[in-house]
Amino acid sequence: MVKKVTVLDYGSGNLRSAERALARVGAEVTVTADYETAMEADGLVVPGVGAYAACMAGLRAVRGERIVARRLSAGRPVLGICVGMQILFETGVEHGVTTEGCGEWPGTVERLEAPVLPHMGWNTVKAPAGTVLFAGLDADTRFYFVHSYGVRSWGLQAGPGFTDPLVTWAEHGVPFVAAVENGPLAATQFHPEKSGDAGAQLLTNWLGTLS
Repeated sequence: MVKKVTVLDYGSGNLRSAERALARVGAEVTVTADYETAMEADGLVVPGVGAYAACMAGLRAVRGERIVARRLSAGRPVLGICVGMQILFETGVEHGVTTEGCGEWPGTVERLEAPVLPHMGWNTVKAPAGTVLFAGLDADTRFYFVHSYGVRSWGLQAGPGFTDPLVTWAEHGVPFVAAVENGPLAATQFHPEKSGDAGAQLLTNWLGTLS
């Protein structure tokens, strides 16, 4: 059965490449800011490039934070990509400015400590046992990153009766969160839509979680 996926258009870039990548792996894709369309889709993709504060402003302008929260409360899948992952955390700090995020996960997005920034190019990741997103991919598989900021520590532990989130790490100067799988909420710091066959496999795996 073909899965209907909405790519949320809130003024951030990278919409069409995400649309094309999802269509290539068999999804029926709509790019829109329409509230009801985003709510009714089998899966919602929140892309994002650029500054954290600008992305949050754009997201709030289309009630995107409410869409994400309402979908998750109903157990409906959401996938964040790049800054679309970062804004799922509590706060972002860029150029001395602290911006409130969606708060779905605790943690702060901050500048990486590395000799060269941005972190641009291909890098491996360390995925945990039980991962769904990285199923079928070798440990030395590389994904495409473009970012100077990231989440450098993970603080969420699931309580009794809940499954611990699966956190994937990568390293550029310091370790940072490269992906998270947390029930209906998943996200990647890298760009699966720019990661060739590996990214296509990851998107296929995510589509397989949609009901």
